[in-house]
Amino acid sequence: MENFYLFFNECGADEAGRGCLAGPVTAASVILPEGFVNTLLNDSKLLSGKNRELLRPIIKAQSLAYGVAHIHPKKIDEINILNASILAMHKAIGQLRVIPPHISVDGNRFKPYENIPHTCIIKGDSKYMNIAAASILAKTYRDDYMDKIHQEFPMYNWKQNKGYPTKEHRAAIREFGVTKYHRKSFRLLPEQLTLDL
Repeated sequence: MENFYLFFNECGADEAGRGCLAGPVTAASVILPEGFVNTLLNDSKLLSGKNRELLRPIIKAQSLAYGVAHIHPKKIDEINILNASILAMHKAIGQLRVIPPHISVDGNRFKPYENIPHTCIIKGDSKYMNIAAASILAKTYRDDYMDKIHQEFPMYNWKQNKGYPTKEHRAAIREFGVTKYHRKSFRLLPEQLTLDL
């Protein structure tokens, strides 16, 4: 894609599942090789599930290094979703076999990792190939996780909604209550009230 940028050896980092009511927030980090080109690569949100699945093995095989990490609901509830998203990215970067000279992060918030300089880029997953690649790994690995826990609690239809706050998901919460996979610190139902203490 002509509007994409690739910086050799730099790490791209992104997360998936930040706005969900259930399941982990998942982050990925990717270092792409010099000269990497793939015309299908784009922000994961703009791709079909089929194309994301096509790209995942290509990214894994051709990247110089990648990492993927989940932060689960209990930890999200402890430290809040912003801190959990950043922690997931730190853990994903920590899995890299290569220490990157720079980290490009999707969004506008990040905390320094080790002593590696970083840049936050709003909508970076549609501007930088390494961030787009990270967005695809984060999304597909998280989707796989949600498909797996769907088997345990099929009534929430996580296979379809992936834990996002759809009408169907909220109706199931109203009918069946919450599970160990729900984020208790989130507003799970629109009419949910705070407790009088």
